[in-house]
Amino acid sequence: MKILVINSGSSSIKYKLFQMPAERLVTKGEIEHIGEKGAKVPDHYSGLKIILEKISAVQAVGHRVVHGAEKFKKPVIIGQNVIKGIRKCAAIAPLHNPANLSGILACQKLLPGVLQIAVFDTAFHQTIPPHAYIYGLPYDYYKKLGVRKYGFHGTSHEYVAGQA
Repeated sequence: MKILVINSGSSSIKYKLFQMPAERLVTKGEIEHIGEKGAKVPDHYSGLKIILEKISAVQAVGHRVVHGAEKFKKPVIIGQNVIKGIRKCAAIAPLHNPANLSGILACQKLLPGVLQIAVFDTAFHQTIPPHAYIYGLPYDYYKKLGVRKYGFHGTSHEYVAGQA
């Protein structure tokens, strides 16, 4: 099975294609300066189209999504409710979540019917106790706006913790 792993950033797409279950890296690459003035690649859809011209037979796609707030505590299969949730989390990750979502929506168009999974950077840190994630601010900021410590780079932390 070939699994494409994508990190759609604000102006880049990083990707790796793995042959599973052997976990063999088949290829990897990066497209930068997406949407920037004078760029050859105007958007994430165009970038993913270029990537998919180089690879074939993708059977699943894994997406790194920066912010899942308190809603997404583990990897999820992407459907309309997940897309709505990621869009909602864009309020607290305005530079990242819209770009992550652009990659997801592009893959839906370019790879119709292919399973897509979202992995959230904030998921690893969901076990932080309230006394550690609540800021010394009015509690309404947390309740109404979701202002709290979430922890980031969770995918990296999880990997390192697993190796240790």
